[in-house]
Amino acid sequence: MNELPAKLKARAERKSAKREAKKRQIAESAIEALKELGYANTSLRDIADKCDLSLGMLHYYFEDRSDLIIYCVSIYKQEFVRNIVEALNESRGREQVISAFSEALVSSIVDDEMTHRLWYDIRTQAMFDASFRPVVAEIEGMLIDIVRSAFERAGKPVPEQIEIYYALLDGAFRHLMQGQIGSETRTREELAATFRALLAQFL
Repeated sequence: MNELPAKLKARAERKSAKREAKKRQIAESAIEALKELGYANTSLRDIADKCDLSLGMLHYYFEDRSDLIIYCVSIYKQEFVRNIVEALNESRGREQVISAFSEALVSSIVDDEMTHRLWYDIRTQAMFDASFRPVVAEIEGMLIDIVRSAFERAGKPVPEQIEIYYALLDGAFRHLMQGQIGSETRTREELAATFRALLAQFL
């Protein structure tokens, strides 16, 4: 009696997984276009061309440009969070936390600078476009949790206003990342030293 519904459910799950895989494939191509052109200068047609898809097919998977960009930002920032969390999970005590956290932040600046530019672009747009605010708030919640975890793993009391510590660290991260784009480039060791000094004050 339950065999048919079970088969239908399995078929629906396979279809959903296939659709999600295709959405992710499109998003990864879209991120490349967005990194090159920025949010304001990238149209759905640009993304369709980058993905080698028709506009109609793109609309099949995403309602509009905002829907696609929100999906893109979620994917890459979740990867950033996962990398930092993994680095912290292997750390014990204040010195290890400071070192691991600093190195993970530096690696992200060096390896993913263009993608971070997209994040800051979208975060700014969220002040004007309400459709971006939920995903920005969700991502910032994850980033605040990372800072909270750093305090806990360093054996330090978590401050009541942990958001302020996140904002200070984020400000430093953005400043250093932006410097790598212009003429104020720093070596990996110089970047790491700046983060270590800041985190030492926090922790």
